[in-house]
Amino acid sequence: MRPTASVSLDLDNLWAYLKTHGDQDWTRYPSFLPSAVPRLLEVFGEQRLTTTVFAVGADVEREDGAKAVAAISAAGHEVANHSWGHEPWLHRYSPAELESELVRTEDAIVAAGAPRPIGFRGPGYSVTPDLLALLVERGYSYDASTWPTWIGPLARAYHNRSVAEGAESDELFGGFSRVRAPVGAYRWRVGASTSLVELPVTTMPLLRTPIHASYLQQLNQVSPRLARGYFRTALRLCRARGVGPSLLLHPTDVLDATEAPGMEFFPGMAVPSARKTELLGWVLGELRRHFDLVGTGEHVARVRAGGLRRERDALETRG
Repeated sequence: MRPTASVSLDLDNLWAYLKTHGDQDWTRYPSFLPSAVPRLLEVFGEQRLTTTVFAVGADVEREDGAKAVAAISAAGHEVANHSWGHEPWLHRYSPAELESELVRTEDAIVAAGAPRPIGFRGPGYSVTPDLLALLVERGYSYDASTWPTWIGPLARAYHNRSVAEGAESDELFGGFSRVRAPVGAYRWRVGASTSLVELPVTTMPLLRTPIHASYLQQLNQVSPRLARGYFRTALRLCRARGVGPSLLLHPTDVLDATEAPGMEFFPGMAVPSARKTELLGWVLGELRRHFDLVGTGEHVARVRAGGLRRERDALETRG
């Protein structure tokens, strides 16, 4: 049997990027979902890929987001929870606020015609013991919020220089405790429960540098050959180290700056959308060549069936 890999899409919308960046135009809730979602579904269809889409509740409550979730679910993809307001500082929320984020998004996803979600990813890779406890309490099967890389603190420093005053976050993109967190799947110990599986966003084994598609698109802006060589190296290391990669995508992986006004700051936005879409198709094809490619929910089900033994205490997320 071939090893398993998974692909997930964070359905972050234009307004969410502008909000995090401190651009007040976000209050108009501009959207690029009508452009991005059909394009992404076409790429997934061409690759015969069933994936997982992490949806933002504030979008799903609106017409364009509800239509996107309905189309995604109708195409056979899993819809998971990506919070309601997509604020990458969930670690500052009270338990009551966290529960509201979960519940409102669950209700919106179900109202749009998708099953109740069993997976969660925090915006900005934000996860806390309180959040993990709520996920267990609400019957979630997995979390996919961690990003085990040393790049996180550097990315946070860049972010905190570029956002509006007061929006800085001391745990954005993961705290220093994530630098040595496991790259592969493990179980959280939340009180007496070990029911919740963590499926990290995969970074390159040994080097722990990002391999998600937005990072590849930034390399693609420098050199398509460099981007492809880097990803091939990452897959070789994953196979050698026995890591089943979980690849993260975003709508920006098929959009350029003309289709996402105000996002010139984001990596890879100078690359034309056709070239970005071509690279994404190649990346998914390379994954499929070496792995059995599924969504995150199915990936978690398979690692459970394989007898996942590694555990990590939820309290380790502090600091």
